Amino acid sequence: MATDTSRRVVVTGLGATTPLGGDVAATWSAALAGTSGVSALEQDWVAEYDMPVRFAAQLAVPTDAVLSRGQRQRLDPSGQMALIAAKEAWADAGSPEADGERVGVVIASGIGGVWTLLNSYDTLREKGPRRVFPLTVPMLMPNGPAAAVSLELGARAGVHTPVSACASGAESVAYGIDMIRSGRADVVVAGGTEACIHPLPIAGFAAMQALSTRNDSPTTASRPYDTARDGFVIGEGSAVLVLESEEHARARGARIYAEAVSAGLTSDAHHIAAPDPAGTGAGRAMTAALNAAGLAPSDICHVNAHATSTPAGDIAEAAAIRAALGEAADSVAVTATKSMTGHLLGAAGALESVFTVLALHDRQIPPTTNLDDQDPQVPLDVVRKEPRVLPEGDLAALNNSFGFGGHNVALLFRTA
Repeated sequence: MATDTSRRVVVTGLGATTPLGGDVAATWSAALAGTSGVSALEQDWVAEYDMPVRFAAQLAVPTDAVLSRGQRQRLDPSGQMALIAAKEAWADAGSPEADGERVGVVIASGIGGVWTLLNSYDTLREKGPRRVFPLTVPMLMPNGPAAAVSLELGARAGVHTPVSACASGAESVAYGIDMIRSGRADVVVAGGTEACIHPLPIAGFAAMQALSTRNDSPTTASRPYDTARDGFVIGEGSAVLVLESEEHARARGARIYAEAVSAGLTSDAHHIAAPDPAGTGAGRAMTAALNAAGLAPSDICHVNAHATSTPAGDIAEAAAIRAALGEAADSVAVTATKSMTGHLLGAAGALESVFTVLALHDRQIPPTTNLDDQDPQVPLDVVRKEPRVLPEGDLAALNNSFGFGGHNVALLFRTA
């Protein structure tokens, strides 16, 4: 079916479980306060493996405080987090009474059920194949969380799982917009989830020298744009948005947070892990989102940057923002919320979409923390120390997400 670009898509529900809080309200409040969700790891395996990195951004509220034992047994931690976030988002949207054949689910993951995969392999080696849990495969599948959410909601318009590394969560929102514009669905539950605070992913990222090694000061380790940044902080969690066609939302009297206007998706074809130093592909993604929305760079008031706190990545994105927005970049308020949440990998773009939507809705931009000495190669107006108030009137903002493999996604949101 051809896409109807005139069909407006709006955000009517938000859900999350993150290192800052067990729901959206707690997460948003902590972000505005500049609270760090990073802490020392106290698991036995940290000492057992003599881990080079001993801290992470762990869930503020463990899943066992929300889900029953039976629910947890049947879902990988990534699925548990997605279910929590999706249920909150659905309730926040007013639990829409929609035909299941018109409801879709797009829940992304960058890595998938790594806990299930690796723990099940340990069981196989130590106890043999007959002791492997019968639900191992459904639990380790990257699409397992999306399937669990679709079962919970009775969604039958399609269930999908974009896997594009750290751009996955943002790509799920882009896919959800397309599902509604194409006429496949009236409502789409879209987001991302990641649960990989496990010794193997941490060891792998550390071997790449991608992680910060500030073991003596975890809360200040994630410091996007700061001259002393030395890598990202791995995090876990899930965030979900309920996307809806405007006519469907208004017909049922739903509260509308913002309009999900457009998305730009490009690829670098530069390197499997390193960003293009010039940020060319990332800039093209932002330009594509602007063009699809029919907006000019001067219409953008805010960018929630990907800004992971890696030396090369932050500079490349700054170059991309300036290339896409030109002189207008001087008056755009940029924030890097990974300074507080750490990097949620496949869930990052979804959580930062929630932050971007709330920034427009509440007209407050959360600060970038731990920014003591801004890198001169990042010539941007970065929000620091305190939230910044946005003016009244119609506003538009971008949310950037980039991933290993050269994936670039820019999402554009506008006040409702």
